[in-house]
Amino acid sequence: MFTKILIANRGEIACRVIKTARRMGIATVAVYSDADARAPFVAMADEAVHIGPSPAAQSYLIPEKIIAACKQTGAQAVHPGYGFLSERASFVEALEAEGIAFIGPPASAIAAMGDKIESKKLALAAGVNVVPGFVGEIEDTEHAVRISDEIGYPVMMKASAGGGGKGMRLAYSESDVREGFEAVKREGLNSFGDDRVFIEKFILNPRHIEIQVLGDKHGNILYLNERECSIQRRHQKVVEEAPSPFVTEKMRKAMGEQCVALARAVGYYSAGTVELIVSGADPSGESFYFLEMNTRLQVEHPVTEAIAGIDLVEQMIRVAAGEKLSFGQKDVTIDGWAIENRVYAEDPYRGFLPSTGRLVRYTRPPAKFHQAPFSPSRLREGSGVGGSETDAQAHPKPLPQAGGESYIRIDDGVQEGGEVSMFYDPMIAKLITWAPTRDEAADLQVRALDTFRIDGPGHNVDFLSAIMQHPRFRSGELTTGFIAEEYPDGFTGAPASPELLRALAAVGGIIATADADRARRIDQQLDGPLYPPGDWAVRIAGTDYAVRLDEDSILVDGEPVELSFDYTPGDTMVEVQWSAHPELVEGSGARASTSSARTEVLGIQLARTRTGYAITTRGATHTLRILPARIAHLAGHMIEKIPPDLSRLLICPMPGLLVKLHVGEGDEVQPGQPLATVEAMKMENILRAEKQAVVARINAAEGDSLAVDAVILELE
Repeated sequence: MFTKILIANRGEIACRVIKTARRMGIATVAVYSDADARAPFVAMADEAVHIGPSPAAQSYLIPEKIIAACKQTGAQAVHPGYGFLSERASFVEALEAEGIAFIGPPASAIAAMGDKIESKKLALAAGVNVVPGFVGEIEDTEHAVRISDEIGYPVMMKASAGGGGKGMRLAYSESDVREGFEAVKREGLNSFGDDRVFIEKFILNPRHIEIQVLGDKHGNILYLNERECSIQRRHQKVVEEAPSPFVTEKMRKAMGEQCVALARAVGYYSAGTVELIVSGADPSGESFYFLEMNTRLQVEHPVTEAIAGIDLVEQMIRVAAGEKLSFGQKDVTIDGWAIENRVYAEDPYRGFLPSTGRLVRYTRPPAKFHQAPFSPSRLREGSGVGGSETDAQAHPKPLPQAGGESYIRIDDGVQEGGEVSMFYDPMIAKLITWAPTRDEAADLQVRALDTFRIDGPGHNVDFLSAIMQHPRFRSGELTTGFIAEEYPDGFTGAPASPELLRALAAVGGIIATADADRARRIDQQLDGPLYPPGDWAVRIAGTDYAVRLDEDSILVDGEPVELSFDYTPGDTMVEVQWSAHPELVEGSGARASTSSARTEVLGIQLARTRTGYAITTRGATHTLRILPARIAHLAGHMIEKIPPDLSRLLICPMPGLLVKLHVGEGDEVQPGQPLATVEAMKMENILRAEKQAVVARINAAEGDSLAVDAVILELE
């Protein structure tokens, strides 16, 4: 067994590998760029070596620097994580030439599977189902159009060396091919150094299923069942789960055996993933096709670990050291259900645009959830109600073996005060939940997402929570078009039920009363009773609620709302347990007993506004205007500020590079016409005209680095 390994990666996957190596008694070496000098993975490792400037092309992607770091520190092996050099056969060969082990598959397997064109030919030869398409090299755009016409639309254009959603375009017509083919080539060249493109038939109602395989150097190859990764945006996975709610035992066996046959055909060992596309339109579920094989550890590997009770990183290290697998196919089982959500630095309220910047606040979900019974009279104690800041900031418990109680696992590589850099992937964390059933795992996701605190860059926590609550997700009726179909006009927040809004109105009244009493205490205005009845007018989403607190109850519009409440004045994290009475929801006006009420727990985040609070919970931010009831009627006399008209400006929605200007001054443009292309996070984003207009002025040039909200051009 190795005594020291080097991790040729960064961020959360570097932290993940270090944790397993430490448990195995293996020393670790981190390599880092300028941007990562203060990153958590650098501090976690036993040693760290600086390898260059922030751009990956000048640091993490240079094999010679990794090898030099191995020699400098005496590292015997390299774990590549995912991305960067993890699927570069020449890197494996260079390590072997220096007598350094590669914790991954052989170079021959990486080369065979890394080329999507050649991998399809190998899959066909191994008897694996393959999507119909053109697997040769495409000469130019005209050739691409002819091929697409022959295959039949829709088609998918993919960079041969692509991955992670980069270098992919869906074409429904000839014009889509003409517009997207060159962009796919550029993205392939910029991200992977290879501009070759292939085209294949796009499967309707597709589900993305992948099979985890694991092999050793002694000829043993297993499949560790499947993951469902159908919920994607721009071909980038957002939610993953294991097992799939769609796959039957018969499908699982057929898929697994084909994937093992493919792995055996290329002499594979270590962990790898075979990605399949399954037609959801086929009720038999047997129409599955090979997409590609990822010859590395996948981002979503934790959900497989959770249901199988197997540490994949540990197995990779043991296989690289020459050990045999200690278990067989019959030992691989499915225990419970696991779901992973990718928490990204992107803003779903602005079209999922990438976001960068400093993590001003970063708090993981707590180790355990807790509630304290609320009584209005408790506010007399003067210190608020509930838990301490230490409880709110506690880290979640570590991953146990599969089975037992439900749990939360967070894989991240960031810390409060750190930077989400423009140089790398915008992932902040991976939130994994395990529970005995799928619904329980999803419920735990919602609860954990409620208590994730991220301030600074934009993030997608609300969006992830909305997906977890979505009836279609809960039904398991998933396709890769889920996000586009369910959010065609963009994301504006998860819908809130009437009973949830009533509960939030009650929360607003409680906090307003607590803050008012606290202010009176600070001002020493103690000439009257410390606790006057709270009587508030609360407006949420255009609806007015009359909230009144007395010694024994909380009334919303004259009807009681049952709450357990945990709040510390001045803190931003609140936990609420509330009961929605079925009779009240139906409008009968009858008061339900506590025993018949439906109880839910909310973790809410508060931010002060000029006239109340913004409360974030359950996938949306609700602005509460809270005024004393006696003056609320005066709000109608306030003049509202009219926002400026920005429709005549093309504004850069994210920090990025202006790759191309499609128009010039004086040009007339039509709705939907491309105006400019901005590259951010290695992805090209086409900015289009929203209305018919004439270009009056251009304020930027191709090659300029643009800040967010920079004006690219003006229309008239």
